Amino acid sequence: MVNTMAGKTILIVDDEAPIREMIAVALEMAGYECLEAENAQQAHAGIIDSKPDLILLDWMLPGTTGIELARRLKRDDMTADIPIIMLTAKGEEDNKIQGLEVGADDYITKPFSPRELVARLKAVLRRAGPADSEAPIEVSGLHLDPVSHRVTIDDKPAEMGPTEYRLLQFFMTHQERAYTRGQLLDQVWGGNVYVEERTVDVHIRRLRKALGSNYEHLVQTVRGTGYRFSTKA
Repeated sequence: MVNTMAGKTILIVDDEAPIREMIAVALEMAGYECLEAENAQQAHAGIIDSKPDLILLDWMLPGTTGIELARRLKRDDMTADIPIIMLTAKGEEDNKIQGLEVGADDYITKPFSPRELVARLKAVLRRAGPADSEAPIEVSGLHLDPVSHRVTIDDKPAEMGPTEYRLLQFFMTHQERAYTRGQLLDQVWGGNVYVEERTVDVHIRRLRKALGSNYEHLVQTVRGTGYRFSTKA
């Protein structure tokens, strides 16, 4: 059986290096990529740079606590979708409730076995997972199929480059929100690529052209901010 979870990146946030190492070894053996952070500041920088697929977040961190970081991540549109599993010490029942209230997806009590951790992680990733991202997306007569990478407009195939396709896919899965050029660069081009913000404007123009006169209005310019995909005028 193919492990569809392999290749996913997990950020481990814990101020105790031995615990981070123990978790990293277990996850790498299960086929995951691991990033590590020892406090909330490092974690936040790692999340913005690397966009992990899931965050393992220790409750007790020096400075900004895990719960404060989770709250901040869930409030920000760019990071709200990243699943979080809280790591809590034994018997801190209040923590679990508080953790779930701020939007953590699960919690696991220390000490835990690596096997239990991997099982919980898989379950959370599956819930957050690709089942939805493979479903075709349709907005009025605009149809995008993520599996075949085809776009049709009023049942006719649309011609567009790979960057325009990725932009459109991002917009169609994140409708009615305004994004800055910088946010679009991070999401569509990836945070590690150096591309000027003006490049976004060029690809937006190309995307609008590809969508044609009936649908170009869906990609709206938001003055002073950037762009939004919206079916509302």
